[in-house]
Amino acid sequence: MIKANEILSLAYNAADDKRAEDIVALNMNGISLIADYFIICHGNSDKQVQAIAKEVKDRAEEEGLSVKRMEGYDEARWVLVDLDSVIVHVFHRDERDYYKLEKLWGDAQIEDMTSTIS
Repeated sequence: MIKANEILSLAYNAADDKRAEDIVALNMNGISLIADYFIICHGNSDKQVQAIAKEVKDRAEEEGLSVKRMEGYDEARWVLVDLDSVIVHVFHRDERDYYKLEKLWGDAQIEDMTSTIS
């Protein structure tokens, strides 16, 4: 069984490969019962937002992971990819500024992902 931190790295790298901007990984342990980690990032166009979300989904499925849910893909304003222990939030740049999820989850520790970038 793949561990949550491995799923985190996989999803982070998938987003990075599609040039997601300002990627932040939040450790949600002890803060949220929903997931162990959140990834928050954004794209600068609808097409880029969709490409980022699709890459995360495709990479997860290639590793045999079940994508529990993907919402918001058609609208491409805020796409949520639920990988069970990791939830990826892919925003359009304008929506990210509006929702400010990093502030909402301000108690969460930011994970240093520099060593996992492929």
